[in-house]
Amino acid sequence: MSSEPKVVIKEEEDNNTEHNHHDNRVYDHSHFSTQKRDSLDMESRSLPSSSHASKGPSMAVIMQLAFQSMGIVYGDLGTSPLYVYTSIFANGVKDNDDILGVFSLIFYTITLVTLVKYVFIVLRATDNGDGGTFALYSLICRYAKVGILPNQQIEDAEVSNYKLESPKDSSMKRASWLKSIIEKSYTIKILLLLVTMLGTSMVIGDGILTPCISVLSAMGGIKVAAPSITDNMVVELSICVLIFLFMVQRLGTDKVGYSFAPIMCLWFTMIGGIGLYNSIKYDPTVLKALNPKYIVEYFIRNKKDAWISLGGVVMCITGAEALFADVGHFTVRSIQISTCGLVYPALILAYTGQSSYLRKHNDAATDAFYKSVPHALYWPMFVVAVMAAIIASQSLISGAFSIIQQSLSLGCFPRVKIVHTSIKYPGQVYIPEINFLLMISCIAVTAVFKTTIEIGNAYGIAVVMVMTITSTLMVLVMIMIWKTHILLVITYVLIISSYEFLLLSSVLYKFNEGGYLPLAFAAVLMTVMYVWNDVYRRKYSYELDHKISPEKLKEVACGRNLVRIPGLALFYSELVQGIPPIFKHYVENVPALHSIVVFVTIKSLPISKVPIEERFLFRQIEEHQEKVNLNMFRCVARYGYAEARNDPFEDLLVKRLKKFLEDKYLITHGDKESLMQEAIEKAAGDGIVHLIGESEVIASKGSGIIKRILIDYAYDFVKRNLRQGNKVFDIPHKRMVKVGMIYQL
Repeated sequence: MSSEPKVVIKEEEDNNTEHNHHDNRVYDHSHFSTQKRDSLDMESRSLPSSSHASKGPSMAVIMQLAFQSMGIVYGDLGTSPLYVYTSIFANGVKDNDDILGVFSLIFYTITLVTLVKYVFIVLRATDNGDGGTFALYSLICRYAKVGILPNQQIEDAEVSNYKLESPKDSSMKRASWLKSIIEKSYTIKILLLLVTMLGTSMVIGDGILTPCISVLSAMGGIKVAAPSITDNMVVELSICVLIFLFMVQRLGTDKVGYSFAPIMCLWFTMIGGIGLYNSIKYDPTVLKALNPKYIVEYFIRNKKDAWISLGGVVMCITGAEALFADVGHFTVRSIQISTCGLVYPALILAYTGQSSYLRKHNDAATDAFYKSVPHALYWPMFVVAVMAAIIASQSLISGAFSIIQQSLSLGCFPRVKIVHTSIKYPGQVYIPEINFLLMISCIAVTAVFKTTIEIGNAYGIAVVMVMTITSTLMVLVMIMIWKTHILLVITYVLIISSYEFLLLSSVLYKFNEGGYLPLAFAAVLMTVMYVWNDVYRRKYSYELDHKISPEKLKEVACGRNLVRIPGLALFYSELVQGIPPIFKHYVENVPALHSIVVFVTIKSLPISKVPIEERFLFRQIEEHQEKVNLNMFRCVARYGYAEARNDPFEDLLVKRLKKFLEDKYLITHGDKESLMQEAIEKAAGDGIVHLIGESEVIASKGSGIIKRILIDYAYDFVKRNLRQGNKVFDIPHKRMVKVGMIYQL
């Protein structure tokens, strides 16, 4: 245990705390003019933004990224041929022409969803290069005021990569109408947040189910060559592989994933080559299934069973969401090149070959992949398949880590330790607690279900739920941000969205056969996320309503009993506007204050990254009527939701604070600016202390039973079992002091 100096002072705050009415004047950084702004409620200005246009990567770099993406993005999508026909024909092939109908469904599903939707449409909706559910949500948040936490500032829109182009055309009126409806409806705002949380939960569910079904499918192939191997032995071998997989996660995506790019290229080359060989050898006429009439005949012939089989067809697009979620590690062009150049053709050839083989061997449907492999290539294919299955698991586990980091940054997930595993790629993270929980969940699912059939039912629901959520958010992006022509929006909804909802209806039919699993995961995760976010918002609103007024701050800071001691104090809180009530509580109990005090708020913006030169927003606190210098400052440190918080925080803050003073007093107060800079340098030299404001919350007297359960039990349980703020922000223990207080919400 580390010995950390702490001052933990707690008392119940009454409801008569003075409210704040600060001056809203802001110094514009170009003209130093006074404006009215709803921001930090104090005098300040934004730091200059960087507007340097950066050139796009060269074609050589794009091709290199396209190659590297093979080891990260396509593991799940690429290994789907292992289990698709097994899932569709779990009860065998009833009619030989059913194979044509199913192959036609597979072809158009991959083409429509993977190629048209993700590669050519959704990839255009990146947030400064980053993708995923939160990227779409952040885009919508920037165009419409849908954020529920009241910490938005007008200066946020001045960050260089925050701004977005808004084309002026006839669609503007429709976009403005939709924006107005969303901004006026609190219900829609909550619904958008819940939909984003659901998409996040389903991606985490994918992180559990992908390793199970991929490893089990790959390891199950050993039974073809060694029939004496039992199902239990396959399960035991799979669990060993899963344990190994999660143990190496701490090495990071950069080391684990990129080394697998050659393996995935070999995998796609082999399945494509074998598929081409089988289609020529067994039944070249299977290509007639590209005529969609075979889909119609398949449904006429099988009716309800054909609809149910769509749950198996879904398996051919598992991992398509990774194309969008992982694009931030690469570029849009590199993903498009790798998909169109190798992945899509190889997958189509693989399914063509399996279909040709099954037309001549109907009885091989339950293990179509391995039985269709030529005998001489069986063992090489088995080895490559196992490695590809591990890579498939890696991509979704990494995706789960990334999306939890994004949720944490936006106040939608409890505190967990984020380990950044790559200097080159800040978005690559590892979360020890989540890694352990995913491993335990994977082992439990594999041990209980044993086969890929029921796991496939569960997997299908998770996959299609994420896709339908993406399509829903995409429609908002098309109308409100892209200003897309209404006919194109309707076409997207009628063709792609409608088909995805049809797939969703099919996978939900097997709810009792394992389909409940991702929904159970999602229910638990959404409960945790909503409880944390709800109390987080309540606590923030309480601090906003009870912030310290300018008069009270002057009284506290200039009190006769208060001693100013050498040094610089960084007082952390989550409140952006004003001084939190916990500061008054601290000074009243510890009547000593450092010579320079900076109230620091670490805030996430609805963008993936904030340029480091625009990281800090400063304001100097002073009593405006008497111009009393309190040697106090407000600072908002702004980060993107996908950004590492591992910069040299102290040094950068002091440097930018001196730059702020230099710009503020540049014209008429040169002497004052020099004195303040010297004072800051001296205070920093005397020592920097981190004061952590950590409030505890309880339900106020007279609260209803639901509110008491939410705050006193659910939130308290989650908070006590997770990490404290100093561990999350990596604050030095020897220079950290905690200040506690109880809020009645």
